Amino acid sequence: MIGVAPPAYDPAAPTTAHTLPVGSPATVRAYIGELFRRHRRAFLMLITANAIAVTASMTGPYLLGGLVQDVTDTAALRQLHLERTILLFTAALVVQAYFIREVRLRGAVLGERMLADLREDFLVRSVGLPPGVLERAGTGDLLSRITTDVDRLANAMREAVPQLAIGVVWAALLIGGLVVTAPALAPAVLVAVPLLVAGCRWYFRRAPSAYRSEAAGYAAVAATLTETVDAGRTVEAHRLGPRRIELSDSRIAQWTAWERYTLWLRTVLFPIVNATHVTVLCSVLMIGGVYVLQGWIGVGQLTTSALIAQMLVDPVGLILRWYDELQVAQVSLARLVGVREISPDGGDACLAPDGRAVHAEAVHFGYRPGVDVLRQVSLRVAPGTRLALVGPSGAGKSTLGRLLAGIYAPRDGRVTLGGAELSRMPAERVRAHVALVNQEHHVFVGSLRDNLLLARPGAKDSELWAALAAVDAQAWTSDLEGGLDTEVGSGGLALTPAQAQQLALARLVLADPHTLVLDEATSLLDPRAARHLERSLARVLDGRTVVAIAHRLHTAHDADLIAVVEDGRISELGSHDALVAADGAYAALWRSWHG
Repeated sequence: MIGVAPPAYDPAAPTTAHTLPVGSPATVRAYIGELFRRHRRAFLMLITANAIAVTASMTGPYLLGGLVQDVTDTAALRQLHLERTILLFTAALVVQAYFIREVRLRGAVLGERMLADLREDFLVRSVGLPPGVLERAGTGDLLSRITTDVDRLANAMREAVPQLAIGVVWAALLIGGLVVTAPALAPAVLVAVPLLVAGCRWYFRRAPSAYRSEAAGYAAVAATLTETVDAGRTVEAHRLGPRRIELSDSRIAQWTAWERYTLWLRTVLFPIVNATHVTVLCSVLMIGGVYVLQGWIGVGQLTTSALIAQMLVDPVGLILRWYDELQVAQVSLARLVGVREISPDGGDACLAPDGRAVHAEAVHFGYRPGVDVLRQVSLRVAPGTRLALVGPSGAGKSTLGRLLAGIYAPRDGRVTLGGAELSRMPAERVRAHVALVNQEHHVFVGSLRDNLLLARPGAKDSELWAALAAVDAQAWTSDLEGGLDTEVGSGGLALTPAQAQQLALARLVLADPHTLVLDEATSLLDPRAARHLERSLARVLDGRTVVAIAHRLHTAHDADLIAVVEDGRISELGSHDALVAADGAYAALWRSWHG
């Protein structure tokens, strides 16, 4: 495998999510330019400090070259001249040390600020994306970008970008110093250029695509493992363990193959770089020696030039080392800025609902082209109606719920709220009218109050306690020593899944939308507690439109209207009594549920 590129990563291979796009080179360049403009003052200060440090570092070679020339010319050194040289050298050393410290400090600060900007930009842009885009991307791809890609970029932002700028300025000043010292000898450094260019061209033709495949391979590994863990019960129930293990092994094998390939590329590049360093120094000494014998330059000039050529080893190595690091970083940056290529969910600001009626008209929807999950679904939900969606697993109930909540846009047909198409309205406006609560409940790091205020920032403590009481959470929240100031989440009080679910429902009460879509919102509670909570919520949600998706049919029993979803279609629609009397699919489900 080493030395041979592994098979290209195949994004069409079996996965359960569509990954977010990877930014094009133009998008990456535009974002880098934006970062530079934000921090141009800091960049200028960094380059200025580095230029002073490099200039001070060249004082030593010039002083030593002058001493050698004096010895050659006079065969003796005057004490005063030697003392002055030592003083100048010491002063240059102090200046160099001070400005090197400034370079390192300013470079680190600049890197941290750019990294902070990158994190914030990615988060802000991701939050502004249409909800359906993030849902389809899946947790694996999103997590790999916000964790692994940010970690890879952290080193580049802290070190690579400042160090690369330092290396370029350093090398330019050293070459300039060599030209000033011995103009005839300056072209000697060009002897190594063909070797360096050939090696770099060979490497950089292969490296970017290899690093992209390596990053994509890791994202595929993360996606496969995350989805397997999240769907652990389903995997066990359907005995899919061996297939998931086989898929994980395949993904890991692809990823590690690309890791070995990129490592092999570096084992070829680095010896070429080392050979370049030796070639530069040897060419300066050999060509310079001939020039000295011919009398074209002095011994002092040769000494200074050789020392400067030796000093070129460090900046050239620095540039290549961090440029290689930037190849990895560029891939991670492209994955992070890829969200900029997705149109934000702007919507039509002029579009607003005129009423509260929800209407789905001849809706078709599918997660993949050509494969519809819902087909020709039409449904009217009057304001204040409690609608229950029931049916077998995989029939399309949750998908229909997300369409009614405005998360997804139908492929064909329309879903409207008060006559306004949900998919065309701004997301914030949709959320002000319609709320979705599903089985995934998040507890954010912070106080209990902070978690509740996410739904209504200006709510008073009395309103927060009332919302907790409405979802039967007062039994455990009233016992907290810190009350609403109790820290929850990572590093704080660990809430049970049922408590996290109650917290999410309390946020729903505070948000106070007129239309709600509840997708197994009480699934983490035991049946008796779930029944009690639903009755409590019924009082709070009285008068609101509620679309409840549940496998527990007592929810359907209490509903005003029941829609039975089978194979992507609504097969039955009516009240509980009417559907039981019809003795169809719902009646069979009810008899099975009731035992």
